[in-house]
Amino acid sequence: MLLFVVIFAGSKILGMKGRADEKTIELLQRQILNLQGDRKISGEEQPALGLGSIEQAFPARIFPRGAIHEFISATDENAACTNGFLSVVAGRLMRQRSACLWISTRRHIFPPALKVFGLEPERILFIDVRGAKEALWAIEEALKCDALAAVVGEIGELGFNESRRLQLAVERSQVTGLIHRHRPKTENTVACVSRWKIRSAASKTTDGLPGVGFPRWHIELQKVRNGRPGNWEAQWSPSGFEITESGESIMPQISARKTG
Repeated sequence: MLLFVVIFAGSKILGMKGRADEKTIELLQRQILNLQGDRKISGEEQPALGLGSIEQAFPARIFPRGAIHEFISATDENAACTNGFLSVVAGRLMRQRSACLWISTRRHIFPPALKVFGLEPERILFIDVRGAKEALWAIEEALKCDALAAVVGEIGELGFNESRRLQLAVERSQVTGLIHRHRPKTENTVACVSRWKIRSAASKTTDGLPGVGFPRWHIELQKVRNGRPGNWEAQWSPSGFEITESGESIMPQISARKTG
């Protein structure tokens, strides 16, 4: 009902003036996003996360906090790439709050290696549980703790009702949930703000010299609520996270790979 009122008010403004100014449109968009659970922390404007042009895909061009983000990996290699990207995101979120929980039934990450991505492992509490039910319970309870910056959950299967409980938890606490689904049986619909797939990309060396370059990923944002999905290639170098290719520049490569 409230959403209808906001849309109706916006249509009246457009009808009266012919065209609403940018501030009015932005206000109406923010009201709709608030009704959908995308709220600001303490009423303050959220800073950019530092993901470059990727953040242009999100509403208000800001990576959504206080929401559930889903990451899917079909292979162990993709899971390693996904964990690298998750480390970058978690590290940026931890600039606002201090702690992060990393929950899994079978840990796929080597904590000391997180330093490569500028993340101190001692600031992360790793929780290893026996089974999927225990993992989901631990993730849900962790997401209710508003002292955390983020919760990373490594699981396989996630049903819609289970994901809805996670979404309700973050709407109250404003903690960001990063759910990494490793080799799920099906890519079913879940209650999340975005769905990602991260794959490895060929690294490039400086000036064509032989050897191995910096870690590079192909980042695919498949779904995003009220935003625009996209594709990017990015790498992690001593200067930090940087986008190397984006948008249509890598789409032909993906199409050729699928049809070939």
